[in-house]
Amino acid sequence: MNFSYWEHKTWLSAVDFTVVGSGIVGLSCALYLKERYPKAKVLILEKGMLPQGASTKNAGFACFGSISEIVSDLNSHSEEEVVSLVKKRLEGISLLRSNLGDTAIGYKNYGGHELFLGSSLNLYQHCLDKLSTINKLLNLVFKGDAFVTTQNKFNFNKIQENYITHTFEGQIDTGKMMQSLLIKVHQKGILILNNTSVKAFTTTANGVAVDTGNFTLQTKKLIVATNGFAAELLQEKVKPARAQVLVTEPIPNLHIKGTFHLDEGYYYFRNIDDRILFGGGRNLDFKTEETSEFGQTELVQHQLEKILRETILPNTTFKVDQRWSGIMGVGSQKAPIVKEIEPNVYCGVRLGGMGIAIGSLVGKELADIVKW
Repeated sequence: MNFSYWEHKTWLSAVDFTVVGSGIVGLSCALYLKERYPKAKVLILEKGMLPQGASTKNAGFACFGSISEIVSDLNSHSEEEVVSLVKKRLEGISLLRSNLGDTAIGYKNYGGHELFLGSSLNLYQHCLDKLSTINKLLNLVFKGDAFVTTQNKFNFNKIQENYITHTFEGQIDTGKMMQSLLIKVHQKGILILNNTSVKAFTTTANGVAVDTGNFTLQTKKLIVATNGFAAELLQEKVKPARAQVLVTEPIPNLHIKGTFHLDEGYYYFRNIDDRILFGGGRNLDFKTEETSEFGQTELVQHQLEKILRETILPNTTFKVDQRWSGIMGVGSQKAPIVKEIEPNVYCGVRLGGMGIAIGSLVGKELADIVKW
């Protein structure tokens, strides 16, 4: 690219920290780095016009894990690991709320409800049997019982008679959250270059050379915060997982309020602006949805509309207004990867679909391990 002297001097020279990815982790990390090192030059490279991945494309759940997820996690993780995961989610959401304020992120505490299909009686009963055990396990985290049973007050169809509700869960406005983070980043003098992909990087004697395909940038430290796209740059064990989402047109007198999980969390929905936002279904075809390509499939979209029509809004006429997808980063373990991967190169990835809950905390932990 043909840069002027001014462009090179202002944006591309004497860079101390380069963050790849302007999602919640990348922006949070940049803010904490600038707070710790006020005189440092911090640059963020973002491949999209807006933050790609999942930060602006998620469902806006401020959640800590449904009861069936906690029960399932206990089959592959120790009790200490599960408690640590939930504690990190609580700390992350608390950090997000304190950093930006509830109004700025549209935070509402309507509770998080897990629904169990009529065909899921065994899972429902198993979760009920584990209710007191899970509450006792998580009591030190939430200072009280997290899970309670509640009646089907929203008149969903073809489900078990009660929800299992997480009383501490809430919802946010994802757009407001990211806009607020971007405003803070700009106010702190942190630079962002959009539509700039990182193709490769090479460690050098003085730091890291970052190749964007259009130009090469020299930086003292490189921080990769691309989550679902991590495998394109790193050798870490992070698989992309596409999540397809739709939102209805406004529904007059919509009575549904809260965040909801269905079918072991593979489906999720909520109210937003008198609409229902509904996503999930990657369990219908895991292989196809293990992709970093955006898009929708007829299989998943058909099933989303079917569940909307038969279970969520059985007596309500609705029209789908928009459809989109986001890319998560998942792996065999739930804990995120936050570490130095080679000299002067760091990563904070594999958020496992919990980016809102732990993104701010991962950003802070990432900044904590980067030395200047």
